Amino acid sequence: MLKAASIDIKKTSASRLNEVDFSNLSFGKVYSDHMFIAEYKNNKWNSGQIIPYGKIQFTPAMSALHYGQAIFEGFKAYRNNKGEVRIFRPLDNHRRLNKSAVRMQMPEIPGEIFMEGLTRLIDLDRDWVPSAGGTSLYIRPVMFGSEEHVGLKPSDTYVLAIITGPVSKLYNVPLKVLVETEYTRAGPGGVGFAKAAGNYGRSLLPAKLAQKKGYHQLIWTDAQHHRYIEESGSMNVAFVINNVLVTPPAGTTILEGITRDSILTIAKDMGIKSEVRRIAIDEVMDALSENRLQEAFGAGTAAVVAPIVTIGYNGKDYALPPNTENSISGIISKELDKIWYGEEDKFSWMWKV
Repeated sequence: MLKAASIDIKKTSASRLNEVDFSNLSFGKVYSDHMFIAEYKNNKWNSGQIIPYGKIQFTPAMSALHYGQAIFEGFKAYRNNKGEVRIFRPLDNHRRLNKSAVRMQMPEIPGEIFMEGLTRLIDLDRDWVPSAGGTSLYIRPVMFGSEEHVGLKPSDTYVLAIITGPVSKLYNVPLKVLVETEYTRAGPGGVGFAKAAGNYGRSLLPAKLAQKKGYHQLIWTDAQHHRYIEESGSMNVAFVINNVLVTPPAGTTILEGITRDSILTIAKDMGIKSEVRRIAIDEVMDALSENRLQEAFGAGTAAVVAPIVTIGYNGKDYALPPNTENSISGIISKELDKIWYGEEDKFSWMWKV
């Protein structure tokens, strides 16, 4: 870790904490008092600074606006039943951010800069971490090319910003999802595995078209045949078929979800049979018609564990069995709650601030 003195801290003169209604949190609309900023210049990262949350100045010639060098991460801090603030699997998010950076021809961020900036930021704004069940402090690191240059090449300068804000779950109702068979999220050899901003920009139109039909999210299928299931909007997706938890493999087209990995780890520990393999949409539809599909759900940092109750496919809606506390997703969700809110941490996933 860097020495504490190496990060300059400028505290806000007026906290906005008393303006927040913690009993009525939405997702991604409220931001904490401070943010961490680090800059990459002359082939090295500086140690960064913590400053009051606010606007960052840049010009219309900033390279990220033209050539898409922008990546991000999303993870959470929780307040446990002892009042302690702990971050869920931050080292894994740092690793994945650097994996995205390598693919997008951006400089990797040293672990000591990332973790020192992160922990000091969360410590400074620890009063922003809510305590109610189902709530957390969302953490969003974003990195982008900042060079003032219009020319197709990697930027020479970059900015890493970490912002935070208290949130509730992204979805508070079971989901209706539409199987997408026209538009494509990612193709083999592309950047589908990276948390690159453009991946999400290209999904907005088909997602909006699905929402107009009454669906919450899409289930993306493979680019070549639109036959195999990949992921669902901002989530990985999983099915329980014949009492087996099945989820597609992470690869060049599917994000390596940390919540997904946590679910698979917990399932293995609890003796729940799971398979990571390709899943054709026809297999899901057949299992549903033959009453072999017990449940389906999405999994992600924002969505947490989100039950799916309806799948739209080829112009028809199919109702799924309801998820319950005793379903696999319900059992695993309760285990995650125990880890997040402090009853246990058997996998050593929580980073105490």
